[in-house]
Amino acid sequence: MLAADPGASIASIATEAGVDRRTVYRRFASREELLAAIYESRVTAIEEAIEDARLREAPITVALHRYVENIITVNRTWPVDLTRMLAHDTVRNRRDACIEEVDTFLQRATHEGLLRPELPHGWASALLPQLMHLVSRQLPELSAAQAADVVVDTLLRGLGAS
Repeated sequence: MLAADPGASIASIATEAGVDRRTVYRRFASREELLAAIYESRVTAIEEAIEDARLREAPITVALHRYVENIITVNRTWPVDLTRMLAHDTVRNRRDACIEEVDTFLQRATHEGLLRPELPHGWASALLPQLMHLVSRQLPELSAAQAADVVVDTLLRGLGAS
């Protein structure tokens, strides 16, 4: 609901959830506290997605597909406004650590010959999240695994016919 309307009130959120707004307020003292809990849940899901993908030890293609599939699931489960999410220091710091982990993995993929080394520095790191975001929103009819196939194929082969 907050993804569709970031300004949604606690009362409308409670109604959508089928509970009284007092129930929401018993758990969260304010709308900001509710949002902070949502942001924490999203970043925790991202951390779990990275851990599950085994980016440091799994074969590159296996880890890449697993990571992309997991993040597509996170994007679809927690479609929150990332700009607002990153305004929270602790969440931003945890997300930055996740980005570093993925960047290290993409460097490994380059060193192992899966990604072209002549690409501009950071290009794969910038492109991958955009592809995952795009497929999460534009191709909702695909399962997370099918959507990951599209992202991985696009990342590794590009759009060219050759």
